Amino acid sequence: MADQIYLYLGSVFTLIWGIAHLFPTRAVVNNFGGITGDNRQIITMEWIIEGVFLIFLGVLVAGVTYIDHSSLVSRYIYLSSGVVLIVLAVISLFTGFKVNFLPYRLCPFIFSLSAILIFIGALL
Repeated sequence: MADQIYLYLGSVFTLIWGIAHLFPTRAVVNNFGGITGDNRQIITMEWIIEGVFLIFLGVLVAGVTYIDHSSLVSRYIYLSSGVVLIVLAVISLFTGFKVNFLPYRLCPFIFSLSAILIFIGALL
């Protein structure tokens, strides 16, 4: 039961952060100032894709936990999801963490926390 709590917490943090990415999309793109229409579309697309991916990852981990948290396939999904979150944390640490905007600076910590919770739940 404790393992499931860690897995659900990791998935909820990931899911909520993904949802939080979607709401400020317009404001984030507008902060780039006078850029071309193509660049606006690319930034919008990338910002939405990251949010949707995080939502998917959170739903995937929660769904697998609900269906069968102890199978070999479940453990593979947990470990691969945790690795992807760590990769995103490292990327965010070297890119967004340098930006003077709090949500960008929170990404490495939220991704790492989610990954750690998922790893703990997978290994218990």
